Amino acid sequence: MLPTELNSPCYEEYPLRITGAACLLSLAIYSIGVAIMWRLSGLAAVFYALYVAWFEARLLSAHCVDCYYYGKRCAFGRGKLSSMLFKRGEPQRFAAKEMVWKDLAPDMLLSFVPLIVGIILLLRGSDLALLTGVVSLAFLISAGNAFVRGSLACKYCKQRESGCPAEKLFRNKSDPRE
Repeated sequence: MLPTELNSPCYEEYPLRITGAACLLSLAIYSIGVAIMWRLSGLAAVFYALYVAWFEARLLSAHCVDCYYYGKRCAFGRGKLSSMLFKRGEPQRFAAKEMVWKDLAPDMLLSFVPLIVGIILLLRGSDLALLTGVVSLAFLISAGNAFVRGSLACKYCKQRESGCPAEKLFRNKSDPRE
């Protein structure tokens, strides 16, 4: 029997298999994104790759430093990395953050810009490689993210116990924890 979300155990450090799956998902999304943007132009691919780097650096320096998993292996592999690059932040600040839908815009751009560009390029003239990339990207940003976050990561997160702005945003309004 699988644990329910309310009584599921939390990981002090995530197993490598979960961190590996989450990192592979991100790398696949970013790689497909670069490949699709490359089809538009080399410059578009470079700008997209720079945006990915900025996004990850911002996440590591402004969010991961305050997380429970700072210095530990989190589901996404960023806790240890953040501790190698940045000083510890304030853990209470993480839980106190309030997230609204517009805060997800930088994250959504990572996925939806190459997806939209890919669709536009397909409308101009399709080929199997581009079609495969667009379909794969659509699958990874929907089902892939839902599986990794819903079944592997967030459900076992210790930070969730003390407060996670994303969990508060996505929580089902009928959830008894509210």
